[in-house]
Amino acid sequence: MAELLEIKNLAKRKWNFPVKWSKRTRQNFWLGVLFLAPWFIGFVLFTFYPLAASFVYSFSEYHSRKPLVWVGLDNYNTMFTDKLFWTSLWNTLYMVILAVPITLLTSFFCAVLLNLKVSGQSIYRVIYFLPSIVPTVASTLLWLWILNPQAGVMNTMLSHIGIQGPNWLSDPTWSKPSLILLGMWGMGGTIVIYLSGLQDVPTSLLEAAELDGANWWQRLRYITIPMVSPITLFNLITGMIGMFQYFAQAYIFRGTSGLGAPLNSTLFYSVYLFQAGFQYLKIGYASAMAWVLFIIILGCTILLLKVSERFTYYAG
Repeated sequence: MAELLEIKNLAKRKWNFPVKWSKRTRQNFWLGVLFLAPWFIGFVLFTFYPLAASFVYSFSEYHSRKPLVWVGLDNYNTMFTDKLFWTSLWNTLYMVILAVPITLLTSFFCAVLLNLKVSGQSIYRVIYFLPSIVPTVASTLLWLWILNPQAGVMNTMLSHIGIQGPNWLSDPTWSKPSLILLGMWGMGGTIVIYLSGLQDVPTSLLEAAELDGANWWQRLRYITIPMVSPITLFNLITGMIGMFQYFAQAYIFRGTSGLGAPLNSTLFYSVYLFQAGFQYLKIGYASAMAWVLFIIILGCTILLLKVSERFTYYAG
């Protein structure tokens, strides 16, 4: 009983904060506040305030030269009856469902090849990573030239083997696959992340499997892939979030053939949100779209985290 009372007294003394701070403690406290102030001011001005303002605007009709008018759920009701909203959402889901897995699969196998012990390994790694550091606008303009249906490199190469290349930029069937090709060209960051994970795979497991007669594919399937599954989950979630906000490449592609062409096949969610907010000046409608996008991304992220418990392996 005495020991129990002593433990309780120690616990009480542990959580009793001093009523009066010393001069040095106060100085340290205000010094810490001073160092935190730039971050806190930046967070309030550039994150919290825009977030709160967009939430209010989503229930309002707002114009920069007119007073704010509360409209309730009208922006959301209009959104769900807007054909362009559903077109943009479908185009974005197309990229999320196809582009993200294709990019992950390709980057993983590129990382596996770059992890092989061959001469000139570092040179190959640099070559694969270089496209990812090219500015987005520059790389997109480069691919517009490569995919030019008349004089582009892609169709010229296809013509040499007897294949008539499609109209990559104006054909609705090929406009999104061309953007997927562009995304795969700049997947160097994903390759580097996979490569770092592959180097952490225990060589003892691979050597033991090889001694037991496992071939290259079996070692890859049963050891390497499970060991890098947390990295796959990370790349999947970040790739999904980035693809839901896909904007720059699609906006430049659309600018080459006129607004809305080809047949709105490259009208992605973020592009339509930008048009609604900054071209049509429907700030309230664009804010409502932004919050719907936030809810969609949050729901997909939670779903992936729940499902990942079945296939993600964490060592230790």
